Amino acid sequence: MKLLNDKVAIVTGAARGIGEAIAVKLATSGAHIAFTYVSDSSTEKALALQEKLQGLGVNAKAYQSNAGDFDQSEALVNEVLKTFGAVDICVNNAGISKDNLLLRMSAGQWDEVINTNLRSVFNMTKQVIRPMMKAKSGSIINMSSIIGITGNAGQSSYAASKAGIVGFTKSIAKEMGSRNIRCNAIAPGFIETDMTGYLKEGDAAEKYKSSIPLGRFGTGEDIADVALFLASDWSRYITGQVISVCGGLNT
Repeated sequence: MKLLNDKVAIVTGAARGIGEAIAVKLATSGAHIAFTYVSDSSTEKALALQEKLQGLGVNAKAYQSNAGDFDQSEALVNEVLKTFGAVDICVNNAGISKDNLLLRMSAGQWDEVINTNLRSVFNMTKQVIRPMMKAKSGSIINMSSIIGITGNAGQSSYAASKAGIVGFTKSIAKEMGSRNIRCNAIAPGFIETDMTGYLKEGDAAEKYKSSIPLGRFGTGEDIADVALFLASDWSRYITGQVISVCGGLNT
């Protein structure tokens, strides 16, 4: 029997990168997958992922939905419940970065990052806890970042959003623990994705790698393995925790 056999998982922002790796990992472990993407330009990738997941023998459906919008999040979860019948796992992965020094950052840039990275976690968590409470079980996994723990020059909006996720995660864990709903966060370090593509080559890459005890950037698979652990009963006594997956960077 697979680790997540017949569980239903929602993964936001899964058309590429870490979200895609998590969706594939959970599906490989038997979970049915509802996943979101936002941009029209990602439709082709999303449909390709949907087909790939279905090829793994599970139900899967792509939804074009903005997790940063409360009404869209509500509609999404209602549609998933109609189609899949339950929500057992929610991976709040949707995120962006708009790096800039504070002196140059506009209010609009700040709001865009906070809405996409932090408000989305509120929106989705508020919606999924209702069916999870009825089922008296559930696992919510929020994607934070090492930057939310350490901070980083030029990333104040990103750091604030990811730090907010840490506090939110710990609070929800305390609120929902009596209902057997667990809430944890993953804090990735430097992971090879489209967002961090500029770090892959040259002197900058070597500089960052030299600061990582394991001597390499992480992969989506490294994050997905931890997400699988937190989604499964293997972590049934773990809640309110932030797991750093950073190759020892934050040590």
